[in-house]
Amino acid sequence: MSEQTTRSPARAAVAPLYLAGFTTAFGAHGIAAALGAESEDIGLNLLAFGVILALYDVAEVFLKPIFGSLSDRIGAKPVILGGLALFALASAAGIFTATPLWLGVARFGQGVAASAFSPASSAAVARLAPPGTAGRHFGRYGSWKGLGYALGPLIGAGLILLDGFRGLFLALTLLALVTAVLVAVFVPALPVLPRRRYTLRDLVVQTVEPGFLIPTLVLAAGTGALGVSVGFLPLLGRTLGLGTAGSMAAVTVLALASTLTQPVAGRLRDAGRIRTRSGSTAGLLGIAVGIAALALFPSPIVLYAAALLVGVGIGIATPLAFAHLADSTPHERMGRTMGNAELGRELGDAGGPLLVGAIAAAAALPLGLGALAVVIAAIAATGAVALRDTTAPGSE
Repeated sequence: MSEQTTRSPARAAVAPLYLAGFTTAFGAHGIAAALGAESEDIGLNLLAFGVILALYDVAEVFLKPIFGSLSDRIGAKPVILGGLALFALASAAGIFTATPLWLGVARFGQGVAASAFSPASSAAVARLAPPGTAGRHFGRYGSWKGLGYALGPLIGAGLILLDGFRGLFLALTLLALVTAVLVAVFVPALPVLPRRRYTLRDLVVQTVEPGFLIPTLVLAAGTGALGVSVGFLPLLGRTLGLGTAGSMAAVTVLALASTLTQPVAGRLRDAGRIRTRSGSTAGLLGIAVGIAALALFPSPIVLYAAALLVGVGIGIATPLAFAHLADSTPHERMGRTMGNAELGRELGDAGGPLLVGAIAAAAALPLGLGALAVVIAAIAATGAVALRDTTAPGSE
């Protein structure tokens, strides 16, 4: 199959990749919410709870670049299928017992699996997108991931109520298997392209060049804001007297705003109505303004307004950054680029809450949120100066 053929996909060829994005997001957030709800019933202390939660992300931080590079060497489709099969196997381990040990094994296995099929799926979306359509394809991919983030805790809680951890892990097993079947049937086998040998110096230069580094910083900033919002918006909501339902509603507003914005932002980029530099800068500034407003003027109205601003900002910046990476990366190393970009997102996901939490513990939560707003605004300013727009597809 020629590369030109793979650039004219039917919608059915990329839809399973969107479902793979939903699977990794649902797996991460659905299990995390279920663990929080059931930790006392299964005998988890706070340390064990934190360790089990972290296993998924630890696996992703170390393994995503490796699996991304592997997809360049053997093809994206085998890596996606192998990752989904491992995700199903790891999830099945949680069906039969809910002891802390087995939950840890299942959680780590899911993290390893997601490390494989997540960057490989991103690389496949990039290579399957016809010229000039990377924005809309990554907008849809990000939208499906956003649905996983938004619905994961809700679906996970519902399954826990119906059948405990067994029901949740069974659903994740079936979801991974169905996704694997759809990928096997509908996603074409992308050819492995010739790759020249890269020296260590080449790898360092490619990692720090603005065309890669700035979009990755944009992704990290957006994911860091998401991680902080998921954790701290409910906390702030309760301190403002909103109760559990009202506090969680703020997270839902953020997630739905991001989910609905991403496809629109992607289409506008492809139509030339939004440029990557100006759009990602505006998106990050919107996030910074929302977080800063929450730090300075905490109230229920500001909480929901900030959630909306952050969600829209993430929804604008994320598909633009991914599409920029797809358009500026040669296809023979697309997997490595997406794996390293996903690593940047994971570091942002961990670094944002750590920054806010550390400053909040030492001083006050508003100062922590203010510090995050300053960091995100600085990344926005850096992108406005250093990022070059491109809509040309990656060349071979």
